[in-house]
Amino acid sequence: MSRIEDVLDVYCRPYDPRYPVVCLDESPKPLREDVRPPLPVEPGKPERIDDHYQRQGTANLFLACEPLRGWREIKVTSRRTKLDWASFVRELVDVHYPNAVRIVLVLDNLNTHRPASLYEAFQPAEAKRIWDRLELHYTPKHGSWLNIAECEFSVLSRQCTNRRLPDQEALAAAVAAWQAERNHNAATVDWRFTTDDARIRLKHLYPKLDG
Repeated sequence: MSRIEDVLDVYCRPYDPRYPVVCLDESPKPLREDVRPPLPVEPGKPERIDDHYQRQGTANLFLACEPLRGWREIKVTSRRTKLDWASFVRELVDVHYPNAVRIVLVLDNLNTHRPASLYEAFQPAEAKRIWDRLELHYTPKHGSWLNIAECEFSVLSRQCTNRRLPDQEALAAAVAAWQAERNHNAATVDWRFTTDDARIRLKHLYPKLDG
């Protein structure tokens, strides 16, 4: 089975809290501070922001979402190393899904998304304990858009982070407020792309048989 169809089959599974389908992704966020304070809104005039700003480095966002439940969790970190990924995954296992038999995790096929990252971050017994609680499904090369977490990042950008945020603390506060409201509303993603669609539209990504 191709990775495309594997991921799409996962999305067709009925909701089961014992085996929650969770999508995970990560994305950088440049931090930028205003040089001059924005001019506030006035009658007939929108808020005005100076074109000049000061760069304050880059933060990283780990995002996990459970589309069928309308839940998401975002963690702001300074980096996106193997250790950061391992820490986020352990938090999913122990804090957010302690009663799940196994978390069905959809994520990109990056070299950090491997059991080796857990063994690098934790003692062998702890790494194996976490790994045994996961069922991983990787999106194909050039197919990261199949990860529903990318849809969440798109909404997050439009509604929250598509503006200047000066530091990691401001970013974390903004993201936490957005997350709380979206979780309160149990906002879900209506995923309609099916295996039949993939076989028609993505035919060029399938293996070719000779003869």
